[in-house]
Amino acid sequence: METSNRGSFTGKLGFVLAAAGSAVGLGNIWRFPYLAAEYGGGIFLLVYIVLAVTLGFTLMTAEIAIGRKTGLSAIGAYGALNAKFSFLGKLTAVIPAIILPYYSVIGGWVLKYLFIYLSGGGASAAQNGYFRSYIGQPVQPILWFLLFIGITFVVVLLGVEKGVEKCSKIMMPFLVVLSIVIAVYVVCLPGAMDGVIYYLKPDFSKFTPMTVLAAMGQLFYSMSLAMGIMVTYGSYMKKDVNLDHAVRQIEIFDTGIALLAGLMIVPAVYTFSGGNESAMQEGSGLMFITLPKVFSQMPFGSLLGLVFFLLVLFAALTSSISLMETVVSILRDKTGLSRNKAAMLTLGVSILLGLPSSLGFGPLSGIAPLGLSILDFFDFISNAVLMPIVALLTCIFVVWFVGTKSIVEEVKLSSQFKREKMFCVMIKYFAPICIVLILISSILDSLEIVII
Repeated sequence: METSNRGSFTGKLGFVLAAAGSAVGLGNIWRFPYLAAEYGGGIFLLVYIVLAVTLGFTLMTAEIAIGRKTGLSAIGAYGALNAKFSFLGKLTAVIPAIILPYYSVIGGWVLKYLFIYLSGGGASAAQNGYFRSYIGQPVQPILWFLLFIGITFVVVLLGVEKGVEKCSKIMMPFLVVLSIVIAVYVVCLPGAMDGVIYYLKPDFSKFTPMTVLAAMGQLFYSMSLAMGIMVTYGSYMKKDVNLDHAVRQIEIFDTGIALLAGLMIVPAVYTFSGGNESAMQEGSGLMFITLPKVFSQMPFGSLLGLVFFLLVLFAALTSSISLMETVVSILRDKTGLSRNKAAMLTLGVSILLGLPSSLGFGPLSGIAPLGLSILDFFDFISNAVLMPIVALLTCIFVVWFVGTKSIVEEVKLSSQFKREKMFCVMIKYFAPICIVLILISSILDSLEIVII
């Protein structure tokens, strides 16, 4: 397939900000804080950081190198290196196509809440039952979903350099600044230091095997691994860009924003709930149910809520853009369609697939595969099942069919590979074991749901 017209990032900064923007999304701002609170605060952070610089680094390096080496998106990259693994490219291509629609539904929720705070209605969002009532409506959530995915579509339509890269260069600095501002404000609140200590100080008595499994699962969700995104972005990466250094910077961005998100949320909820740890274990409801209640009790809470949901919108958009760009790239590589036609096809299919996820909390609430809402079911299939399978097959692909030497040589085209030995050991031994454990844990959790 001809790849000369696929586009490319202008340099390392554009690549790093776009890839970091993909990694930094709702997984960092929403999922990371409640998992940290649920699994012991500081000990979860410690485990996550260790895994990020080992397992996360290994898988991200492999995926970006595969993309840059072939100049193709995931659907063609694996087969180009070994024809026996063409199926892996197709399997990987399915994941962003599943995630984009329901992710955009959640993005629509974020837009709605931003509008609420913009219009001065923060007090209504803090009322009991507001969120459940809103997502149960048949029309309004769909309109916000369409607006969110429409914004994503416009950025992708502009192309790699003028759309994806330029948007990332604008939003990522804003995202970092807003994160720091909110985190500093929250930490300085009276009584917040107890929450900061809970969040940052490792308590080894709270360490369990589930702490490790939860941190590993979050790693995939947060760092955009095993969903074709890093392969696609690697295919846009120029050969003279320092790949090893770029991966390290993406790790710093991703982990740093996740840590700041925890500092924004955990101390605030901890303080205004009187130190009640159960208040921080609300799962998906933490951002849309608990935080508005917290903002309503805080000095300048309405303004903070406005800034917070603007931050979350930036994070959600950078990830949805990368998801749509990946699907568009896959379609172009597979069919030869122009960017415009591939983007329009992606938009149309994503809207059709997103509608059931939105309606699944209202008119279609009676449909509950595995006892889950339609949105949660799509999330489970993509994140808990398909992504670990793709990651495991990628390790097998690199070690037994392509050879770690081939990946190492690609990295060394533009830089030294300081963590080469660790990469080889991780991808051969440690990474496959970790991924199998994640997959087993996910299957057992699903069986428990069905039994209940």
